[in-house]
Amino acid sequence: MTTPRGPYAKTAAKRQQIIEAALAAYAEAGSRKVSVRDIAQRVGMTDAGILHHFGGREALLTAVLAARDAAGTEVYGDFEKADAGYADMLAQNAETPGLVKLFVDLAAAAAEPDHPAHDFFAERYDRFRSELATAIERKAAAPATGSEQPSEGGVPPGLTDPAWAARILIAATDGLQLQWLLNPEIDMAADVSRLAELLTAVAVRPAVD
Repeated sequence: MTTPRGPYAKTAAKRQQIIEAALAAYAEAGSRKVSVRDIAQRVGMTDAGILHHFGGREALLTAVLAARDAAGTEVYGDFEKADAGYADMLAQNAETPGLVKLFVDLAAAAAEPDHPAHDFFAERYDRFRSELATAIERKAAAPATGSEQPSEGGVPPGLTDPAWAARILIAATDGLQLQWLLNPEIDMAADVSRLAELLTAVAVRPAVD
């Protein structure tokens, strides 16, 4: 892999500095809104100088969320390889409400096909669905012991579909994040862990014809 040199290296380093400053600003913001000026002041730049490196505010915020995801993967690993990584990441998110609000706001806006973050979120959801489905399928296929023994009786075939379970888990997570922003007393990690256990328990039960 070729290491960037000259002006390219300086540009990459400056982008990384801006992203780190933005992550810090959102992590410390709580419920307060973060402006481009807040980020610019942390790196001694103008608003225009910040946006020049990303092409626009939405592209900057997308890069911030991508960096947050990368940091989470580095700590917790891919969801398909870590049983508790998903809930642990949510518990960590609860310590940075500013970043949770950024995610919720940008995800909603990115539903528009021409939004700068549209492709990022589409790819992100595809990847997370695949990773979670693999994790659920792997856990359901493991020998059950003790309290993990499946209940007797079958379930409708659709309820044993790992891809369906992954979609439901992600949908619940996104909804819980919005509810948590309105009521921080909600324990997102505990609720998601409980739902994941229920979905996995269903997945290990045989489907009825």
